[in-house]
Amino acid sequence: MSNNKKEEFKIIVVTGMSGAGISSALKALEDRGYEVFDNFPLSLISELCSQTKDISKRHEKSSKTGLAIGVDTRTRGFSAGRVLDTLKDIGAKLVFITCDDSVLYKRFTETRRRHPLAAERTVSYGIEKEKKILSKLKDNADIVIDTSDKSIHDLRHMLESFFSFKSDGALSISLVSFGFRNGVPRDADIVMDVRFLRNPHWDPALKLLTGLEDEVGEYIREDEDFEPFIENFKTLLKPLFPRYRAEGKSYLTIAVGCTGGKHRSVFVVDTLCKWMEDQGVRAFADHRDMPRSSQSRA
Repeated sequence: MSNNKKEEFKIIVVTGMSGAGISSALKALEDRGYEVFDNFPLSLISELCSQTKDISKRHEKSSKTGLAIGVDTRTRGFSAGRVLDTLKDIGAKLVFITCDDSVLYKRFTETRRRHPLAAERTVSYGIEKEKKILSKLKDNADIVIDTSDKSIHDLRHMLESFFSFKSDGALSISLVSFGFRNGVPRDADIVMDVRFLRNPHWDPALKLLTGLEDEVGEYIREDEDFEPFIENFKTLLKPLFPRYRAEGKSYLTIAVGCTGGKHRSVFVVDTLCKWMEDQGVRAFADHRDMPRSSQSRA
């Protein structure tokens, strides 16, 4: 980075459901330059942050972006109240990693790992008990990431989008294309249904392409209702950004869905992402249900 001004030192606390991907999130943050501490005692976190901030200030050439601290129900002295009090003391962002119960159950049973709260009881019991303990943290988290339908690559991409920028108060937006047949993204703040647009799936020449291909984009643009829709959607969204930020929201997820998540929703998300970048809004596209090999332009 050529900017001579040192970026603000960030502190992130990562928590969430066991088996949902806390370790993967911490690894992704470590790769982005964060100094990572996993399962660190709550009573020592304030002192750790104070010392690390001081070292960062005194060493201007430090390559560390900030601190990422993993805490979960195994952490010594853990309670939701103590975690929230600690967050206030250290001025940290709270990331909550969650996952659908059925996916968590499958992960534990397939790996034959014992759930940390299950003891001699069932995995399902441990999951339910942990959900109750963590509910207050989930409700107060700055970011909630549901990994039920996300790969490690997707999780890394989201965290990079959220935390690779300077902390200047701007709103970061995640635009997600998806197929309704696979369910609505759980972490969506705004959902738009674009199944009313003409469907490239029924054109043999376009069926195997995606919404990132020019031919598909032109086909959708030829729908007489596309331009009025996209302009009205932009008009709807633009005044919302400063209002969300004024309410203290740093991250916004807008989900756009069609039937399969391969053509119409992908094209609309790609169009919106380019528009937002032109507006100076931080946005990144995540094409959830599009084949991974087709996403090189996303």
